[in-house]
Amino acid sequence: MGSASCLPESETKRQEMTDSTLEALNQKLDRLIEAVTRLAPPPAPKTDLGGADCFVWQADPGYLEPVRKVNRVDIGLIRGVDRVRDILVDNTERFAAGYAANNVLLWGARGMGKSSLVKAVHAAVNGSAKLDLPLKLIEIHREDIDTLPKLMGLLKAAPYRFILFCDDLSFDHDDTSYKSLKAALEGGVEGRPANVIFYATSNRRHLLPRDMIDNERSTAINPSEAVEEKVSLSDRFGLWLGFHKCSQDEYLDMIDGYVRHHELAIDPETLRAEALEWATTRGSRSGRVAWQFTQDLAGRLGKSLKDN
Repeated sequence: MGSASCLPESETKRQEMTDSTLEALNQKLDRLIEAVTRLAPPPAPKTDLGGADCFVWQADPGYLEPVRKVNRVDIGLIRGVDRVRDILVDNTERFAAGYAANNVLLWGARGMGKSSLVKAVHAAVNGSAKLDLPLKLIEIHREDIDTLPKLMGLLKAAPYRFILFCDDLSFDHDDTSYKSLKAALEGGVEGRPANVIFYATSNRRHLLPRDMIDNERSTAINPSEAVEEKVSLSDRFGLWLGFHKCSQDEYLDMIDGYVRHHELAIDPETLRAEALEWATTRGSRSGRVAWQFTQDLAGRLGKSLKDN
């Protein structure tokens, strides 16, 4: 006679099937967890702010990527904008020294060195040997403007001072992210951290298309209030630095500076004639056109341009 504690044969089989099913289910769950883990993005790298002077803000997943070699030119090569250059240098030096300074909007003609000037001024101020800690430059992409509060939250406790730089900043129809920028610059309860300043370049003085402002004026119940809402963004910038089309003499001066800096051997009269012809074929004169001519000239002379 079997023991009273022994299960009937049918019950034993059901127990074995249940155990087998649970084991199979556990294996499937383990594989699923492993697959989901592989799909999950890796954690954001921890940024060493002392490891570089320039960074790019990567909004997703949210970290500062160091830039080891910055694409910029020496400040002495930026010609035709002497007045705005001096104003920007002064504002940046005061900010780097811990004094009051303004957010800056550099606006105006294409190719006149707006973004080049920001990067050149940063290098010049850091190279002045007057700072206890280097000034940091952080580029934020236009499409990541709405993450500015998150970035500022990461920076406010750091011992460094930061220029947040957005190149070619503008807003199109139905784009409401400009409201995030307004709050980050001067609005909000907490306000902009004392160790952060914002520099932006744009072809538009008010950062918004003119027809967008005109449309707000024509359709709003109170037109003046609608326009004020739109243009008040540019008012958050204490300094407006205008860049205008250069004269022929300024254009030739830019090219002469590039040619001497990169030690390109060419007869002055030939250089002048070719430079003017280049500008005529492009239909414009600007710092960018001058640089493109210099690149073409160096290639024709069988030279490579020196690193800046």
